[in-house]
Amino acid sequence: MTMPSKNPAFSRGFGNAGPGQQYAGWGNAPQHGAPQYGAPTQYGAPAPQQDAYTAPSPYGTTPATRYMTMDDVVTKTGLSFLVTVLAAAATWAIPGDAGLGLALPAVLVAFVLGLVIAFKQIANPVATLSYGALYGVALGAISEVFNNLYPGIVVQALIGTFGVFAGMLVVYKTGAIRVTPKLTRWIVGALIGVLALIVVNLVASFFTPGGLGLRDGGPLAIGFSLLVIGVAAFTLLLDFDMADEAIRRGAPAKFAWYVAFGLLVTVIWLYIEILRLLSYFQDE
Repeated sequence: MTMPSKNPAFSRGFGNAGPGQQYAGWGNAPQHGAPQYGAPTQYGAPAPQQDAYTAPSPYGTTPATRYMTMDDVVTKTGLSFLVTVLAAAATWAIPGDAGLGLALPAVLVAFVLGLVIAFKQIANPVATLSYGALYGVALGAISEVFNNLYPGIVVQALIGTFGVFAGMLVVYKTGAIRVTPKLTRWIVGALIGVLALIVVNLVASFFTPGGLGLRDGGPLAIGFSLLVIGVAAFTLLLDFDMADEAIRRGAPAKFAWYVAFGLLVTVIWLYIEILRLLSYFQDE
């Protein structure tokens, strides 16, 4: 019996299937009774060997599908981060406040594009790299403003972001924290709760100075930022698990672009929140 995925990313999109159904869109392994690669056929002759990265379509009418590997994930993710960093550096290099004027339009377009990618599970380089470039423009302008107010804070935020990313990767790879269905529900619930509080605080700020006090730099704001950083860090575990599960299920190589998008979203969120937290301590 095929067990349903514990990762919400696999509940729709590529190969949407329930128990007992095959993920034909991902190019499954041969059906029961079909000759395996290298196994003798019913006539006693060995079956022709297949490339480890390719397999014929189960319907015999589409081109061979190359399965996703961890190298695909690393390469696509690295390229996405490179585009983001280059866009941020280019925006920072713009003289005057011209770069800052590009930040809001870039964020709005990136937000809409991100929603489209997430809900439609679009996995292609144009969508992911465009998202990275747009947010890179915004990050470059935002980082420049923070660094002008608090010199050196951007380097500290980058070190902190890399440290959290590396730490959670070690935690995941060593199995110190396992991504179970229960943990996934807890993380998703915490994520929804944090986003709801951010929206409520924003709405409240229109009527009361500082809103609920979640972003005014006080003790409550520091505690809330630590909570957000914690949720973002645990979200990285879901991103790592999505990559591993996609590889196990035989996702096509292009799905690595969707995995890269997920990691990009989480790391950008993590960086901005660490930057914000560090600014609170600078104001004290």
